[in-house]
Amino acid sequence: MSAPRPLRIGDAAPVFSARSTQGQVELSDYRGRWLVLFSHPADFTPVCTSEFIALARLAPRFEALGVALMGLSVDSLFSHLGWLRAIRGAFNVEVPFPVVEDTSLVISRAYGMLDETAQDSSTVRASYFIDPEGIVRAINWYPMSVGRSAREMLRLAAALQRAEAGDAVTPEGWEPGDPVLRPLTDETALADGDPAWFCRTIDRG
Repeated sequence: MSAPRPLRIGDAAPVFSARSTQGQVELSDYRGRWLVLFSHPADFTPVCTSEFIALARLAPRFEALGVALMGLSVDSLFSHLGWLRAIRGAFNVEVPFPVVEDTSLVISRAYGMLDETAQDSSTVRASYFIDPEGIVRAINWYPMSVGRSAREMLRLAAALQRAEAGDAVTPEGWEPGDPVLRPLTDETALADGDPAWFCRTIDRG
C-alpha cells in the first residue's frame, strides 16, 4: 500500500481494510458515494475533540449531500471507543461516523499523512475528499495545533459536487444556491465584447 510518491488530486485513493468503531470497514464499501476521510493526531486531545463534535453535529448535512465521513488516527480501537464514549458523556454528542484504527501506520503512510522519517506516530490533520469512483478530488492539511473548519469541509464537498456537473465552476466562498461562474473556454473571449469575459457569473447555483 505504500505510495511511490505523495498522494495528489486525481489519484486513486489507496484501498484499505481496517477495524473501526463501527466494525470492519473497507474503502471499497464507499464506492458509489462521496467520502471525506480525515485523520487526527490523537484521541483525547482538545483540538481533535472540538473537530469531532463539530463534524458530528454537521453529519446530517453531509448525509443530505450523500457524503460519508470517516475519521482515522494511529490510536487503537480501544482508545477510539473510550474517547467517543467520553465525548458522549462530557458533551452529549454522539459521533455517528466510524473512526478507524491505524496502529500499524499502513494507511497513514499510504496516504502521506506520515512518512518514514516522522519523529513520532502523530498524523497531521489531513482531509481527503474522495469521489464515488474512488478518486481523490481535494486534499487539505492542517498542523497539529490548528483545528479545521467543519463548515468549510461541508462547503468544499458541496462545491466539488456542483463543479462535477461540468457546466460551471464555483467562485470564492461559494455556498449552495449562490451564483456560479462560467467555465473558461477558447471561445469565451470571442463570444462578445464583454470586458469581464474571463470571469462571468451565471445564475445557476
